[in-house]
Amino acid sequence: MAWFRKEKKPRQPRRDRLEIPADVWEKCEACGHTDIREKFERNFNVCPSCDYHRRIRAHEYCALLLDDGTMEELEVDLRSGDPLGFPEYPQRLKKALTNAGDADALLACYGTLDGLPVNLCVMDFAFMGGSMGSVVGEKIARMAQRSLERKFPLIVISASGGARMQEGVLSLMQMAKVSGALAMLAERRIPYISILTNPTTGGVSASYAMLGDAILAEPGAVIGFAGPRVIKQTLGQDLPDGFQTSEFLLDHGMLDAVVHRRSLKRTVGQLLRHMSGRPAATGWAAS
Repeated sequence: MAWFRKEKKPRQPRRDRLEIPADVWEKCEACGHTDIREKFERNFNVCPSCDYHRRIRAHEYCALLLDDGTMEELEVDLRSGDPLGFPEYPQRLKKALTNAGDADALLACYGTLDGLPVNLCVMDFAFMGGSMGSVVGEKIARMAQRSLERKFPLIVISASGGARMQEGVLSLMQMAKVSGALAMLAERRIPYISILTNPTTGGVSASYAMLGDAILAEPGAVIGFAGPRVIKQTLGQDLPDGFQTSEFLLDHGMLDAVVHRRSLKRTVGQLLRHMSGRPAATGWAAS
């Protein structure tokens, strides 16, 4: 009964299998949505599924806000020391330099935003959690002084876990130093805009992050001083839903606006022109 048996032959594929490298894919940390990295990048590294604003590097914020070809990095020679002889601090600094590729947790630069000259400071969470050490404070203070001398607006983008414990009280001193420099900007009516990203906590949120003439935040950003567990233990009661998110702080009057990353440059430009009394840029009136 051989004619009842059908000989199985290996089926040839109709076309070659397309191999996609593993590093092409990206996964959203919030909802788990997986997509091609290029799609995330085209969407300003915002998840196309849940709109979660993923953390990006300092130089990416500079590219997002500043006009093409206008960025000039400043204060590049400042380096963190080890003034307290903290155990293993030099090794941690060396590791952070290797992993993050930056000199410290803040990038300071000059550029134009839609033709308007600005001084820009951007904290980088990739360098030791964006911790505020002596270099971070000194850079912001110097950029504030530069804004005073040239009458340029100052923009600071914060992303930090707070003060750098390896520098002890020298780190905490930066809060007062930077706050004093920003007070001089306010006296001279030179605009200062603070932009809070995920996370902005500790001594950063307790000082220059909350001193802006306009305080903006990205959607869903965690903003606060102490962690929710510490606050819950201190108060002895449950915290409301969404506590310490940018939307919660906006509802309670702590922020001026929550701005999507795709609208950040346009919003900051409009604010600066309004504060400076300058006319709208060409093509902006219709946007």
